[in-house]
Amino acid sequence: MRARYGVPLGITAVGAAGLAYAAGFEVRSFRLRRVTVPVLPPGMRPLRVLQVSDIHMVGGQRKKQRWLQSLAGLRPDFVINTGDNLSDPEAVPETLDALGPLMRFPGAYVFGSNDYYGPRLRNPARYLLERATGRHGLNGNKPVVGAIHNPWEGLRDGFDRAGWVNLTNTRGSLKIDSMEIALTGLDDPHIKRDRYARVAGGPQEDADFSMAVVHAPYLRVLDAFAADRYPLILAGHTHGGQLCIPFYGALVTNCDIDAGRVKGLSTHKAGGHRSYLHVSAGCGTNRYTPVRFACPPEATLLTLVARD
Repeated sequence: MRARYGVPLGITAVGAAGLAYAAGFEVRSFRLRRVTVPVLPPGMRPLRVLQVSDIHMVGGQRKKQRWLQSLAGLRPDFVINTGDNLSDPEAVPETLDALGPLMRFPGAYVFGSNDYYGPRLRNPARYLLERATGRHGLNGNKPVVGAIHNPWEGLRDGFDRAGWVNLTNTRGSLKIDSMEIALTGLDDPHIKRDRYARVAGGPQEDADFSMAVVHAPYLRVLDAFAADRYPLILAGHTHGGQLCIPFYGALVTNCDIDAGRVKGLSTHKAGGHRSYLHVSAGCGTNRYTPVRFACPPEATLLTLVARD
């Protein structure tokens, strides 16, 4: 009996322990990633940018709310929110409360698909299938039927009241001391709401610094931003793979970017030009898959310094 059942039972026990860790500990083990990026013009003072992404707020997530509030203690020069704030139609007030201390700083935002639509229960194996076929979101898949519409307008109004700049397929700017930071943003490519033609033309020439912002780092968007010579692109969406293999990394990215750039700082080349790309692993999960493994939830403090 031992010889027959010992190995399967051992595997089951290890799997159960891993699931308990992923759902009970790591998913609430919030981290701050610190990154230095050499992108500023020579002579410009460093800028501290806090990126928050993929909060996926569900009502009652008090620890996540307190942690987000505590990030205000970093006192960034400005905040960039790269979308997917919601995973519960009722969570707009709690999301705004959690981000309230951060909204005292200058900031800007784009939305992701989960800001517009509620999550659906789906087979996790579909992410592997989509990676194999190259179809993600509405990019090659059939339109979603019976989608739950989230009250994203309340989220937008709260951000706007705080003075955060809405970068939905448009340009904006922030005034930091005497410096003008120009921002170019796109709506979510995952659901084909990006309209690059509306913002094409490259960085604002008279700004002290320009950067690009989008929720999902699809290659068509990264190519356009890099070819237009944006020195820095910020994105989220991938959850860093969410369920990763130790010493190997992510299996899926939920878009067409390669798994080697699923989170953290990398570069992207297009049109003979190179941009820095930072992809946040985010600090939440879809409410139907509340687990993380080898991929802790995070926010990122980027210190932008003068380039060589």
